[in-house]
Amino acid sequence: MSFGLSSHLVLPQRLTPALMNTLASSGARQIEIFAARHHFDYTDRHAVREMANWFGSNDMAASLHMPLFSPEDGGDWSRHTAPTLNLISTNKGDRILAMDETKRALEAAEQVPFTAAVIHLGLGDEQWSTRAIDDSLTAIEHLKAFAGPLGVQLLLENLNNAVATPEHLVEIVKIGHFDSVGFCLDLGHAHLQGMDHESGKSAIAKAFATFGDRLRELHVHDNKGMRDEHLWPGEGSIDWAEVSMLTKAATPPLVSVLELSHEFGFDADAAVKQVRAAIDRLSE
Repeated sequence: MSFGLSSHLVLPQRLTPALMNTLASSGARQIEIFAARHHFDYTDRHAVREMANWFGSNDMAASLHMPLFSPEDGGDWSRHTAPTLNLISTNKGDRILAMDETKRALEAAEQVPFTAAVIHLGLGDEQWSTRAIDDSLTAIEHLKAFAGPLGVQLLLENLNNAVATPEHLVEIVKIGHFDSVGFCLDLGHAHLQGMDHESGKSAIAKAFATFGDRLRELHVHDNKGMRDEHLWPGEGSIDWAEVSMLTKAATPPLVSVLELSHEFGFDADAAVKQVRAAIDRLSE
């Protein structure tokens, strides 16, 4: 089982080479950079070059989580800032803003060796409709054409809205014939759906089956089944024995990226020790 670590853990801080060294000491073999301008400013040439140089000097795979916050959120961002960028908004201006910001983040792949980028479709109240399908197809088509020449594979993530369910994401990909697009299964998001009464399986097990061999990455965090908390594995109610069994049986092999809650003023070194312990527990 291969493990990665999302910089979401240190999202309140600017991502420096020193902080990257701390994250790398966790034992993870991949770092997923969370694209937020106050954290990793993908529009700043110096910041991008700095990150490219770090990956060039370290044996570590790189992936990217596309931006969720508009540029206007950067100055007063806090842990309570809700995502605002929406690639499939009903407002055309908002869709254009989200697309432009996402492309700006992807441009960093010209220097940073990102191999994958995780994409969100919609916000929390998104409804499944013909309009949502059309806007999703348009967004994926544009981003796929932009990311492909950069060597970046798009990964669609399941969310707690009516569009980005595993079943609907698979349907969108089939309609668009997006053969190169994969999926990222967020375990915490899936767990919030509880049991699938029709199949008798947990929502996590059903999501594994739905995504099938197009599944490339897991977002690993826990919750108590009520809200998206990004807790450490074992602090919530996810059945980690089941997750381990499903992960080991998956083909091709998956990268399990820990996407954990962030705090202001916390000790990054101490947090990384917790990451090492979490990786050890999950490995067992």
